[in-house]
Amino acid sequence: MEVKAKVNPLGVVPVKNLMVKFAIPSIIAMLVSSLYNIVDQLFIGQAVGTLGIAATNVVFPLTTISIALALLFGIGGASNFNLDMGRGERDRAINYIGNAAVLLFFCGVVLLIVTQIFMRPLLVGFGTPDDVMPYAIEYTRITAIGFPFLIFTAGGCHLVRADGSPKMSMWCNIIGAVINVALDAIFVIGLDWGMAGAAWATIIGQIVSALVVFRYMLHFKTVPLKKEHLKLHMRYVKPIVSIGMASCVNQLAMMVTQIVLNNSLTFYGALSIYGEATPLAIAGIGMKTFQLFFGVVIGLVQGGQPIFSFNYGAEKYDRVRSAYKMALTVGMIICIVAFIMFQTIPEQLIGLFGDGDGDALYFEFGVLFFRTFLFGIFLAPVQTISSTFFTAIGKPKKGMFLSLTRQIIFLIPLILILSKVFGLMGILYAAPIADAASFIAALTMLILEFKDMKRLEIAAKARVAAQ
Repeated sequence: MEVKAKVNPLGVVPVKNLMVKFAIPSIIAMLVSSLYNIVDQLFIGQAVGTLGIAATNVVFPLTTISIALALLFGIGGASNFNLDMGRGERDRAINYIGNAAVLLFFCGVVLLIVTQIFMRPLLVGFGTPDDVMPYAIEYTRITAIGFPFLIFTAGGCHLVRADGSPKMSMWCNIIGAVINVALDAIFVIGLDWGMAGAAWATIIGQIVSALVVFRYMLHFKTVPLKKEHLKLHMRYVKPIVSIGMASCVNQLAMMVTQIVLNNSLTFYGALSIYGEATPLAIAGIGMKTFQLFFGVVIGLVQGGQPIFSFNYGAEKYDRVRSAYKMALTVGMIICIVAFIMFQTIPEQLIGLFGDGDGDALYFEFGVLFFRTFLFGIFLAPVQTISSTFFTAIGKPKKGMFLSLTRQIIFLIPLILILSKVFGLMGILYAAPIADAASFIAALTMLILEFKDMKRLEIAAKARVAAQ
C-alpha cells in the first residue's frame, strides 16, 4: 500500500495537469445542470412573459430540495462505497450503491406526493403573488412528476462517478439537457404550449437521464449490483446520511434564503412602483444567469477535491496550496468576467429572457438588481472554494461554517433588517454586504489554515531529516 501511495498520480503528476483532468468533466456537468434552470426561463420569457418568469422563480425552492436530497444520498452513498472499496470490502461496498439508489427514487416519490397535495400552501409560503399563482400551479403540477427522476439522476451521477466513470456521469446530465432544450423549442415556441410545454420538456429530459443512469447501474463495473443490495438496512443508511448531510444542509440553506428573498421581494415590491411580479422575475433571471458562471467555480472545486484530500493526507502541503490557488485564480477570473458583464450590459442580458411585456420599469429594476444585488459576485469564489477545501482536508466543521456564512449568517438577517429601513432597495444592498462579510470570514480562516500548514510542513521535513 505504501508503494501505491508513492506512485499515485494525485501525488506526483503536476498539479496543473491534474486540475485540468479532474475539473473539466465536473465543469461541463455543472454547466449542463445550470441549463436545466435557465432554459425554461429563456423560452417562457419569450412566450409567456413576466408572470411566467416569476412563476419559475418562486417554485425554484422545490428544485433546491430535490438537489439537497440528491446530494444527501448520492454523495453519502458514493463516499461510503469508495471507502469500503479502498479497504477491500467489496461485498459490503455495493450495498451502499443499492441503498442510495433506492433512497434517491423513494424520496423523489415522497416529494412528488407532498407537492401535489400541499401545492398551494407551499407556493404561498414560497412568496407567490396572486397574479403569478395560476402560472406557478400549472408549471409545478407537471414538473413535480419529474422529481423522482431528477433526484435519481442528480444523485445517481455521483454513484456512477464513484464507479470510476466520470465521463459517463457527465453524459447523463448532457443527454437530459439537450432533450430539454430541443423540446422547449418545440413545445413552448412551436406548439405554443406555454408553461405546460416548458414543464413537459423538463421532465422528459429528466426521465431520459434517469433511464441512462438506471441502465448503467444494471452493469456496474467494479461490483455487480443485485436485488439483495437494494434492501434497505440501517447499517448502510446511517453512514450514507452521516457523510451526505453537509452537502444537503448547504442546499437547504440556499432554499431558505430563496424563500426569504422571494417573500421580501413580493412584499416590498408591492409597496414600490415595480409591483410584485417584476422583482420576482428579475431576481430569477439574475440568479440563474449568475449560476451559469458560478457553475464553473463549483466544477473547479469538485475537480480539486481529490487533489486536496490526497496531498493533504500525504503531507504534500505545497501541492495542496498550489491546487487551491489554481482553483481560486480561475474562479476569480470567471466571476470578474461575470461582474463586468453584469455592470456593463445588464439590459442585453435581461432582454434575452423577453421584453418584460414592454414595461420600462421591468428593465429599470433589472438594471438595479444586476448592478446592486450582484455587485459583490467577484468575491464569492473565496467563500465557496474555501468551504469545500476545508471539508476535503478533513475539517468538515470549518467547511460547514463557511458554507453557511453568506446565506444564513449574513444574507438573511441583512435582507430582513435593511428592507425595513430602505424598502426594496434594502434587499438589493444586502447581497454585496453579505458577499464582503463572507469573503472576510473565509480569507481569515484560510490565512490561519495556511499558516498551520506551514508548521505541519516544517514538522514533516524535520521527521524526514531525523530518519
